[in-house]
Amino acid sequence: MKVSQLLTVPNLNGMNIIAGQSGIEREVTSVNMMDAPDIIHYLNKNEFLITTAYHFKDQPHMLTELVEAMAKQSCAGLGIKTKRFLDNIPDEVIQLADQLSLPVIELPLHLSLGEIVNHTLRAILDQRSSELTFALETHKQFTKIIMEGKGIGLLLQDLSRMIQRPVQLIDQHFKSIFHEEPIEKLPLLLDGKTLPPPTTSPTSFSIASTRDTYTIFPIHISERKKGYLLINGEVEKTDHLTSLTIEQATNVISFSLMKDSALKQQDRSIRNDFFLHFLDGTFSSQEEIIGRATEFSLKNEQQYICVVGKIDGDNYLPTYAKRHEQTDFIYDFIEDEVFTMSPKIHFFTKGESCILLFEAEEHMTHPSTCCESILVQLQERVLKYYENTISFGMSNLCHTFLYVKDAYKDALDALSQGNLSKRTGYIQNFQTKDVTELLRTVPQDDLKNFYSFALSRLTNIKIEEEQTLLETLSVYLETHCQISETAKRLFIHRNTVVYRIEKCEEILGKSLKDSETTLQIRIALRIRALLQN
Repeated sequence: MKVSQLLTVPNLNGMNIIAGQSGIEREVTSVNMMDAPDIIHYLNKNEFLITTAYHFKDQPHMLTELVEAMAKQSCAGLGIKTKRFLDNIPDEVIQLADQLSLPVIELPLHLSLGEIVNHTLRAILDQRSSELTFALETHKQFTKIIMEGKGIGLLLQDLSRMIQRPVQLIDQHFKSIFHEEPIEKLPLLLDGKTLPPPTTSPTSFSIASTRDTYTIFPIHISERKKGYLLINGEVEKTDHLTSLTIEQATNVISFSLMKDSALKQQDRSIRNDFFLHFLDGTFSSQEEIIGRATEFSLKNEQQYICVVGKIDGDNYLPTYAKRHEQTDFIYDFIEDEVFTMSPKIHFFTKGESCILLFEAEEHMTHPSTCCESILVQLQERVLKYYENTISFGMSNLCHTFLYVKDAYKDALDALSQGNLSKRTGYIQNFQTKDVTELLRTVPQDDLKNFYSFALSRLTNIKIEEEQTLLETLSVYLETHCQISETAKRLFIHRNTVVYRIEKCEEILGKSLKDSETTLQIRIALRIRALLQN
């Protein structure tokens, strides 16, 4: 309790402050009785010392040494029975007490020192008991909000109302997680700054440009992520009720965020396992892939751009463990950043690389340009917060989720191509190298339409005959229309090849000697292989 509160205790009626009025907000945590002149060596911080001044009756000026020593030890105040052995407090003592803001209190004669000690201790304990009861009730109130599913937002509203200050929940990069009311200027003023690892005690800071003061209370979220409760203004250490209220809020918020973080980690692990199995070709059928992908909001009909990113340099940290830890921090940061971005971005990790799967929206005329601008933003923020550069390889647009596996390979190839040039912090687009890669950039419906146009008549015959003719046609065109070489590769007689080729020309109604016809058929056969993958 404070000295000012001690003066209002009913059982201590008659106590009057005679010096050091400006120090009445000093904290009182204990009380001591002076029974020897060397009490100076046994004084404690926030201690209220009471005495009859018997040891100073012949040398009242020595009180100045006691007052000076008590102020140096940050004691709460000095209580003296002035009508016992000292008629008056020396003027120099009063002046020194005023100067040092150390309260000097006149004790009532009708109370013994023992009674004053007991009443003071009882008042301190009663206040502590009230504070603990208040803390327990506050904790119950905050816990009830979370248990009823009303969310952290409502908890922050209640907290703000109780302490009469705006409140905001931020991460270590001053990015708002939740807020009771917007504090718009804070992220702008502190953009690029990173808070140090949280301690167990609150910390106050001021922004020089605005002279605004804030107090942050640390909140544990997960092993790799910390948060802070940001309070407008400085929260004094002596303001116990406010501090207790905020501490109860931080405890409840911490448990809530830890639970959410664990669930998010589990969900991320399941999503990541599915995607890695998809890339590795573990699933047995396209139907299984499409069905599983839908569970993670990955629609097969959606167009995607795949991006593979990797932290630049193998030696930016001295040990593998440090590099791995820093990489995890950066990828966690990137995942949080892209979570709220538009267009929607799906985030995965594979080894030391991260994978960003951009959903291309219909209204986008140049989706790759949009992706590049987002990647540039991520590079800038990683450089600001972690002083590291990250490079990205970007695929071309793929038209279904099933093609993402090939898009991943293209993005990985683009990343490798950029790495060969010894650059850092780059964004490398994939360059198409063959016809199959070019065909992947064409919408699947268009591919099916072209295939039907070029080879539709062959699909109207028996399946066995269709497969035989298509196989012969494919080898015939690959061998540059050489009958003997085609027969050799298919282990059939050359007359059989001639018969089958004539049969194809008859069904298609076209001559295979026409260069335009053979080009269409070659492309259609590539499309057939692509559609079957």
